[in-house]
Amino acid sequence: MPNQRVSKSEFRAKASEFFRLVESSGESLIVTDRGRPTLELRPYQTDAKDPLDLLRGSLLRYDNSIAPVGEDDWVAAR
Repeated sequence: MPNQRVSKSEFRAKASEFFRLVESSGESLIVTDRGRPTLELRPYQTDAKDPLDLLRGSLLRYDNSIAPVGEDDWVAAR
């Protein structure tokens, strides 16, 4: 079903069926109005990245975990 096209009236009559079809196949569906494409129905894709990946590699040096943080370190972190 690569980019299958259906008319707006057909989509309205069988919307639930088209939703299931797009969900199961993973392919998009183009709805037309008077032969012109008006919208595209496609499966929602989530961003499966781990939010902690943004922080990975951002720690430059971690020598002493219990040492107090100096004033200069707070200013540098801004």
